[in-house]
Amino acid sequence: MATEAQYQALLDRFAQLRQDAIDQLGVDLLETPRLADALVDQIDDYMRQAEEADKAAPIPPDSGLAQLVGLGPEAARQFGQTRIPQGVEHYDETVTSERIIAIGDLYYIYQHERVGVFRVVRKLRELFRNGAVRLSAGPGAYGLYQFDRREVLRGTRHERAAAYRRAFGYGAKVPPGDARPNREFHPLFTLFNRHVAQYWRDKRISDVIRDRANDPTFGSIAVVRRAGLDLRNNLKFVSYGNINVLRVEVMQLLEEAFRILDADDVKRVFGADNAWDVVEEVLTRYFHEPLMTSPRQRMAVTGREILRWLAQPHVLQSGRTEFEALLLQVAEDSEEWLTSAQAIGVVTDRAAPRVTALPVHDRRPRPVVPVRPAARRDLALG
Repeated sequence: MATEAQYQALLDRFAQLRQDAIDQLGVDLLETPRLADALVDQIDDYMRQAEEADKAAPIPPDSGLAQLVGLGPEAARQFGQTRIPQGVEHYDETVTSERIIAIGDLYYIYQHERVGVFRVVRKLRELFRNGAVRLSAGPGAYGLYQFDRREVLRGTRHERAAAYRRAFGYGAKVPPGDARPNREFHPLFTLFNRHVAQYWRDKRISDVIRDRANDPTFGSIAVVRRAGLDLRNNLKFVSYGNINVLRVEVMQLLEEAFRILDADDVKRVFGADNAWDVVEEVLTRYFHEPLMTSPRQRMAVTGREILRWLAQPHVLQSGRTEFEALLLQVAEDSEEWLTSAQAIGVVTDRAAPRVTALPVHDRRPRPVVPVRPAARRDLALG
């Protein structure tokens, strides 16, 4: 606080609130943690109000130096009367939400690109040009024609690949110029999802074995908050440049691609019921690839929701009750992202048993060594 007297006044205020709760409600704060959290929140509000009032007060021309060293009529008689600045703006509160939301949309686009949606449309366009499929003048055929003609107005595949590399560190494309690949994203993103999933696993366990429902859970919000802030700060430096406008352009391109794939004439060619069936049919028939459509698409949806959650100030909440209520919005998304990532092998399952094969020479039958009579007597005695 600004002075020691104000700080002591807050401590006295907390003690009075605690005593009033005991006198009026007849309960101790140790038995009702939620009541203790409410009182602590009140004290935090008082401290914030005092800090804001101190920051709003006019600053002396010398920033209080004369008061500190004892010069002039405003010299402090005691050290506790000197002016103490409240500090600078918090680092974790300087992140622009719009840019993090753009990163979430770009992650959504990347996963669909890895599924192969754009490759499927390009293959259909090639087949349509060559007359290798029964498409002529339907909505899908006309959409493929427009998709082909508009390509010169859009960003290229290499530009998208460079953006993925710069934002997430995925792929082998070298970012142009002074940009560098963000290799830290995937470990930080995985770590945050692991901590969120572990927090809610611990909460479910604590809800079962605790005697009192009001007791605090076993999970540590500090660990989850620190992992979230590290990830958000990492994304802060890669969200500049053309990512914001690029994701808008590619989101429009993705929508156009699914309009083509869901056209009736395109679905009839492949005997498909929906656009995703067309994607899988083209991937297996022409690219001979193993299908990872479902886990990749769920990673796209849940990953975008998690990054959008981080774009909000939720991770800065210090109260356990408020933080748990906000974290619940992405608890299932983190679990699902981890399960989908483990299914396709981009994240290892740390809970899985690890079986290590014996070396070759250990698996060979060992020769039987005859035991001498003296050795037999030693073994018998031992």
